[in-house]
Amino acid sequence: MRRVALGIIALTMPAVLHAQEPSPPTGAKANPITEAFRGFGYFGNWLVAAFDSIPSDKYDFKPTPAQQSIGFIAQHLEDANYQLCARFSGQKRPQLPGDELPDTVRARWPKDTLVQRLRASLMYCAAAVEHVNDANLADETPVGPPGSGRTTTRARDLILFLTDLADHYSQIANYMRILGLVPPSALPRSGG
Repeated sequence: MRRVALGIIALTMPAVLHAQEPSPPTGAKANPITEAFRGFGYFGNWLVAAFDSIPSDKYDFKPTPAQQSIGFIAQHLEDANYQLCARFSGQKRPQLPGDELPDTVRARWPKDTLVQRLRASLMYCAAAVEHVNDANLADETPVGPPGSGRTTTRARDLILFLTDLADHYSQIANYMRILGLVPPSALPRSGG
Protein backbone atom coordinates (compact mmCIF):
# COMPACT_ATOMS: atom_id res chain seq x y z
CA MET A 1 0.00 0.00 0.00
CA ARG A 2 2.83 2.37 0.87
CA ARG A 3 4.50 1.67 -2.49
CA VAL A 4 1.27 2.46 -4.33
CA ALA A 5 0.92 5.75 -2.42
CA LEU A 6 4.54 6.67 -3.18
CA GLY A 7 4.04 5.75 -6.83
CA ILE A 8 0.97 7.95 -7.07
CA ILE A 9 2.80 10.83 -5.43
CA ALA A 10 5.74 10.38 -7.79
CA LEU A 11 3.41 10.45 -10.77
CA THR A 12 1.19 13.29 -9.63
CA MET A 13 3.80 15.73 -8.32
CA PRO A 14 5.09 16.57 -11.79
CA ALA A 15 1.49 17.07 -12.92
CA VAL A 16 0.84 19.48 -10.05
CA LEU A 17 4.01 21.39 -10.75
CA HIS A 18 3.35 21.34 -14.48
CA ALA A 19 -0.17 22.70 -13.99
CA GLN A 20 1.34 25.82 -12.45
CA GLU A 21 3.31 26.62 -15.63
CA PRO A 22 1.53 28.90 -18.11
CA SER A 23 2.66 26.87 -21.14
CA PRO A 24 5.31 24.27 -21.94
CA PRO A 25 8.65 25.47 -23.25
CA THR A 26 9.08 25.31 -27.00
CA GLY A 27 9.78 21.75 -28.09
CA ALA A 28 8.61 20.20 -24.80
CA LYS A 29 5.65 17.84 -24.67
CA ALA A 30 2.56 19.30 -23.03
CA ASN A 31 1.79 16.07 -21.11
CA PRO A 32 4.99 14.03 -20.76
CA ILE A 33 3.63 11.69 -18.06
CA THR A 34 0.40 10.73 -19.75
CA GLU A 35 2.20 10.61 -23.09
CA ALA A 36 4.31 7.78 -21.67
CA PHE A 37 1.13 5.84 -20.83
CA ARG A 38 -0.12 6.10 -24.39
CA GLY A 39 2.58 3.59 -25.31
CA PHE A 40 0.62 0.69 -23.81
CA GLY A 41 -0.17 -0.50 -27.33
CA TYR A 42 2.65 -3.00 -27.51
CA PHE A 43 1.21 -5.00 -24.60
CA GLY A 44 -2.20 -4.84 -26.23
CA ASN A 45 -0.77 -5.88 -29.58
CA TRP A 46 1.15 -8.76 -28.00
CA LEU A 47 -1.95 -9.92 -26.12
CA VAL A 48 -4.13 -9.90 -29.24
CA ALA A 49 -1.37 -11.65 -31.25
CA ALA A 50 -0.93 -14.22 -28.47
CA PHE A 51 -4.62 -15.09 -28.21
CA ASP A 52 -4.93 -15.05 -31.99
CA SER A 53 -2.03 -17.50 -32.43
CA ILE A 54 -3.19 -20.01 -29.81
CA PRO A 55 -5.23 -22.78 -31.45
CA SER A 56 -8.91 -22.67 -30.52
CA ASP A 57 -8.79 -26.22 -29.13
CA LYS A 58 -6.32 -24.98 -26.47
CA TYR A 59 -8.61 -22.29 -25.01
CA ASP A 60 -9.63 -24.66 -22.19
CA PHE A 61 -5.96 -25.25 -21.29
CA LYS A 62 -4.70 -24.29 -17.87
CA PRO A 63 -1.38 -25.51 -16.42
CA THR A 64 -2.94 -26.66 -13.14
CA PRO A 65 -6.55 -27.04 -12.00
CA ALA A 66 -6.25 -23.95 -9.76
CA GLN A 67 -5.18 -21.67 -12.62
CA GLN A 68 -7.34 -19.83 -15.16
CA SER A 69 -7.91 -21.23 -18.63
CA ILE A 70 -6.79 -19.32 -21.71
CA GLY A 71 -10.42 -18.51 -22.53
CA PHE A 72 -11.00 -17.27 -18.99
CA ILE A 73 -8.00 -14.94 -19.20
CA ALA A 74 -9.25 -13.52 -22.52
CA GLN A 75 -12.72 -12.69 -21.18
CA HIS A 76 -11.26 -11.35 -17.92
CA LEU A 77 -8.96 -8.98 -19.80
CA GLU A 78 -11.82 -7.62 -21.87
CA ASP A 79 -13.90 -6.95 -18.76
CA ALA A 80 -11.02 -5.45 -16.75
CA ASN A 81 -10.02 -3.20 -19.66
CA TYR A 82 -13.52 -1.73 -19.92
CA GLN A 83 -13.82 -1.26 -16.16
CA LEU A 84 -10.47 0.42 -15.59
CA CYS A 85 -10.51 2.54 -18.75
CA ALA A 86 -14.05 3.77 -18.06
CA ARG A 87 -12.99 4.81 -14.55
CA PHE A 88 -9.84 6.72 -15.45
CA SER A 89 -11.39 8.39 -18.50
CA GLY A 90 -14.72 9.29 -16.92
CA GLN A 91 -16.47 7.70 -19.92
CA LYS A 92 -19.43 5.35 -19.64
CA ARG A 93 -18.57 1.71 -20.06
CA PRO A 94 -20.30 0.21 -23.11
CA GLN A 95 -22.68 -2.63 -22.34
CA LEU A 96 -22.33 -5.42 -24.86
CA PRO A 97 -24.52 -8.47 -25.49
CA GLY A 98 -23.38 -11.26 -23.19
CA ASP A 99 -21.84 -9.00 -20.52
CA GLU A 100 -24.47 -10.21 -18.07
CA LEU A 101 -23.32 -13.83 -18.38
CA PRO A 102 -21.03 -15.36 -15.74
CA ASP A 103 -17.27 -15.33 -16.40
CA THR A 104 -17.21 -19.13 -16.66
CA VAL A 105 -19.76 -19.02 -19.52
CA ARG A 106 -17.96 -16.23 -21.42
CA ALA A 107 -14.66 -18.12 -21.02
CA ARG A 108 -16.12 -20.83 -23.27
CA TRP A 109 -17.11 -18.52 -26.12
CA PRO A 110 -15.46 -19.27 -29.47
CA LYS A 111 -11.89 -18.04 -29.88
CA ASP A 112 -12.86 -15.57 -32.61
CA THR A 113 -15.46 -13.95 -30.35
CA LEU A 114 -13.02 -13.67 -27.43
CA VAL A 115 -10.23 -12.19 -29.59
CA GLN A 116 -12.58 -9.72 -31.30
CA ARG A 117 -13.98 -8.55 -27.95
CA LEU A 118 -10.47 -8.21 -26.46
CA ARG A 119 -9.39 -6.16 -29.49
CA ALA A 120 -12.47 -3.90 -29.13
CA SER A 121 -11.75 -3.34 -25.42
CA LEU A 122 -8.20 -2.25 -26.24
CA MET A 123 -9.49 0.18 -28.88
CA TYR A 124 -11.87 1.61 -26.26
CA CYS A 125 -8.90 2.01 -23.88
CA ALA A 126 -6.79 3.74 -26.53
CA ALA A 127 -9.57 6.32 -26.90
CA ALA A 128 -9.98 6.50 -23.10
CA VAL A 129 -6.31 7.40 -22.57
CA GLU A 130 -6.89 10.46 -24.74
CA HIS A 131 -9.18 11.84 -21.98
CA VAL A 132 -6.30 11.87 -19.49
CA ASN A 133 -3.62 14.55 -19.20
CA ASP A 134 -0.95 15.37 -16.64
CA ALA A 135 -3.13 17.99 -14.98
CA ASN A 136 -6.01 15.57 -14.26
CA LEU A 137 -4.03 12.53 -13.06
CA ALA A 138 -4.67 13.46 -9.42
CA ASP A 139 -8.43 13.89 -9.93
CA GLU A 140 -10.53 11.68 -7.68
CA THR A 141 -12.77 9.18 -9.44
CA PRO A 142 -15.45 6.93 -7.92
CA VAL A 143 -14.57 3.31 -7.23
CA GLY A 144 -16.57 0.46 -5.76
CA PRO A 145 -20.32 0.05 -5.69
CA PRO A 146 -22.35 3.14 -6.68
CA GLY A 147 -23.02 5.30 -3.64
CA SER A 148 -20.16 3.79 -1.62
CA GLY A 149 -18.38 7.13 -1.49
CA ARG A 150 -15.06 5.44 -2.23
CA THR A 151 -12.67 7.20 -4.58
CA THR A 152 -9.26 6.75 -6.12
CA THR A 153 -7.16 8.80 -8.52
CA ARG A 154 -7.04 8.61 -12.30
CA ALA A 155 -3.32 7.88 -11.98
CA ARG A 156 -3.97 4.77 -9.89
CA ASP A 157 -6.45 3.33 -12.38
CA LEU A 158 -4.17 4.14 -15.30
CA ILE A 159 -1.30 2.34 -13.55
CA LEU A 160 -3.57 -0.62 -12.73
CA PHE A 161 -4.62 -0.85 -16.38
CA LEU A 162 -1.04 -1.00 -17.63
CA THR A 163 0.18 -3.40 -14.96
CA ASP A 164 -2.84 -5.66 -15.60
CA LEU A 165 -1.91 -5.85 -19.29
CA ALA A 166 1.72 -6.65 -18.42
CA ASP A 167 0.71 -9.21 -15.78
CA HIS A 168 -1.64 -11.08 -18.10
CA TYR A 169 0.77 -10.92 -21.01
CA SER A 170 3.37 -12.62 -18.81
CA GLN A 171 0.77 -15.19 -17.79
CA ILE A 172 -0.32 -15.99 -21.34
CA ALA A 173 3.31 -16.05 -22.57
CA ASN A 174 4.08 -18.72 -19.97
CA TYR A 175 1.03 -20.75 -21.03
CA MET A 176 2.21 -20.51 -24.64
CA ARG A 177 5.67 -21.77 -23.76
CA ILE A 178 4.15 -24.73 -21.89
CA LEU A 179 2.15 -25.51 -25.04
CA GLY A 180 5.31 -25.29 -27.18
CA LEU A 181 4.29 -21.96 -28.75
CA VAL A 182 6.47 -18.87 -29.06
CA PRO A 183 5.02 -15.71 -27.44
CA PRO A 184 4.79 -12.68 -29.77
CA SER A 185 7.42 -10.72 -27.83
CA ALA A 186 9.94 -13.52 -28.40
CA LEU A 187 9.46 -13.75 -32.16
CA PRO A 188 12.28 -12.45 -34.37
CA ARG A 189 11.74 -8.83 -35.35
CA SER A 190 11.27 -8.14 -39.00
CA GLY A 191 13.02 -5.38 -40.88
CA GLY A 192 16.25 -5.19 -39.04
